[in-house]
Amino acid sequence: MIGAGLIGYGYWGPNLLRNLARSGRFRVQAVAERQADRLEAARSALPGLAGHLDALELIDRADVDALVIATPVATHFALARRAIERGKHVLVEKPMCRTSAECEELIALATERGVTLMVDHTFLFTGAVHKLRELSSSGALGKISYYDSLRVNLGLFQPDVNVLWDLAPHDFSILDHVIGVEPLHIEATGYCHLNPELPDIAYLTLHCARGLIAHFNLSWMSPAKVRRIAIGGDRRMVVWDDLDREEKIRIYDSGIRVHSEAERLTAMPEYRIGDIHSPRVPNAEALAGVVRHFADVIEARDRPMMSGEHGLRVVRMLEAAQTSLDANLARIRGLLSSAA
Repeated sequence: MIGAGLIGYGYWGPNLLRNLARSGRFRVQAVAERQADRLEAARSALPGLAGHLDALELIDRADVDALVIATPVATHFALARRAIERGKHVLVEKPMCRTSAECEELIALATERGVTLMVDHTFLFTGAVHKLRELSSSGALGKISYYDSLRVNLGLFQPDVNVLWDLAPHDFSILDHVIGVEPLHIEATGYCHLNPELPDIAYLTLHCARGLIAHFNLSWMSPAKVRRIAIGGDRRMVVWDDLDREEKIRIYDSGIRVHSEAERLTAMPEYRIGDIHSPRVPNAEALAGVVRHFADVIEARDRPMMSGEHGLRVVRMLEAAQTSLDANLARIRGLLSSAA
């Protein structure tokens, strides 16, 4: 079994510890957590687990071969770099780092040291995302023209990242995995209601190659939690409602036939409304799949689905979106100031 260590026992840490311990692939040797009460909670959850207040002590343990980092994003780079330098395999929470330059340095270092570097984009291991990728790659949807996502809820407000960096990594990783296109241009706007430095609502539009447009509605200010993605192709359309327990995926045999340029002045578009099909998708815990895949990659049984390069592409999209968001927030502040 692979000796493992967990750094961070906050919101996501208990889920990681539980899945690592139950995997049968990892022996969890120790956990590091700066808050003493959280550290004690981790040790209570897994009797015999060693505890460290200092993450560097855990990284340097000889009985730890792989590290899972579940700490604030500002700490990811330094902790992952230290671990890779010590020859440890690393699974780091999303987003991978604060900047693409930090991501690139970690990727190069992991390649040099011959260790695994992966990012925990958990949604890639859901049955629904597997089905979306299958529909996209098989051509069942036809030429895809749009990707539309609604990812909103009330909170959880984060003290260190804005709503873009908290929620968009999920959608960006899914878009990259399912359709595999990088945006040519990103537009973003939003608003800061509670913290003037951290937007809590953001609207993003990504213009991609092959005529694909992707739109994201992200919010911590919605009274209801919604997790819904719609993907439209010229053969079929599909909707994934992650909160629907019975029919998470609905495939619509519907579409629009647009006439040639010569016909457009004399003929209306043709609409096709067909059947709706809801395939059953596996409902296994996605994080268990992440842990299993991490072990498979370490043991050279599989190639990484969420490699450092995948994490880098997500962070590049975040950076471009943040640049546009900053510019639009400044513009809106100016307009509000002049109108006061």
